[in-house]
Amino acid sequence: MIVLGIESTCDETAAALIDGEGNLLSNVVYSQVPLHCKYNGVVPELASRAHCEKIASILHEALSPLKGRKPDAVAFANGPGLPGALVVGKTAAETLGALLGVPVIGVNHLEGHIFACELAAEGGLRPLEFPLIALTVSGGHTELWLVKDYGSYRVLGRTRDDAAGEAFDKVAKLLGLGYPGGPVVDKLAKSGDKNAIKFTRPMLRGTWEFSFSGLKTAVSYTLRDNPSFKPEDMCASFQAAVVDTLVEKTLAAARKFGVKHIAVGGGVAANGALRETMKAAAQAEGMEARFVERKHCTDNGAMIALAALRKISKCGLTGGKYPINPELRVKNWVC
Repeated sequence: MIVLGIESTCDETAAALIDGEGNLLSNVVYSQVPLHCKYNGVVPELASRAHCEKIASILHEALSPLKGRKPDAVAFANGPGLPGALVVGKTAAETLGALLGVPVIGVNHLEGHIFACELAAEGGLRPLEFPLIALTVSGGHTELWLVKDYGSYRVLGRTRDDAAGEAFDKVAKLLGLGYPGGPVVDKLAKSGDKNAIKFTRPMLRGTWEFSFSGLKTAVSYTLRDNPSFKPEDMCASFQAAVVDTLVEKTLAAARKFGVKHIAVGGGVAANGALRETMKAAAQAEGMEARFVERKHCTDNGAMIALAALRKISKCGLTGGKYPINPELRVKNWVC
């Protein structure tokens, strides 16, 4: 079984081939960061055009290891994401599926981020252990799930406003650090004092939900009233508030549901402080926290191909109609 996965939900044009053992035969990613950095964020229209320009060459390179053979299925992310960007991925997948005569499968982009935790650094798969608490944390999403098995989910909470990654980008913009903000904030925070500024942790007590808009506003007011603060101290203090919130709520959910396994995926899963703090806190409570490998944290075709492979294994290899949905929510699989 070989599956081609196509990812085009935001600002990466990507495609990958994965076999039934989880080995990546190819994994090609074109990042649009240089295109969007001068705007300090993703411009949807520019993203869609760039996907159109790059998708054919990305697919050609991703398929090259097959040397003319066909994959058994073509998968694409049908949401959530930018509408125009999603259309490009869907059109490419359906066109390729029709030309090759193979089934086309739509998968949820967020499922891909969690399943990417199975991709081992040395190749192959390290299957997830269920039940688990899944934290998806990226530029557009911050969600907490109870996962009982592949395709069996209970969504516990989402962000009510800014996602964690979005907050990182906005704080970086306030500090004049450029885009994307997450990596540079993480880097500066390493040399800063996380206790320099006492930001309130936005816990939203009594819920599993998140809210980072107020924290971003607090940074803005602090910079206005105290322009002498060192950027590294601001980064460290802000990052600590985000990390503490994510870790406390995730571990609280694991305790509530008696779960010993945690999986963290998405672009913000690359953050050093989050990885270190979550793993240490989980270990202290007899739990295991698994993070996606850093090279697979950002959007990529491998995670889409793997999500499709898991779905095929459980529900069989059947195509269907998968309309794009920019607001797509995770749903239990019906086989």
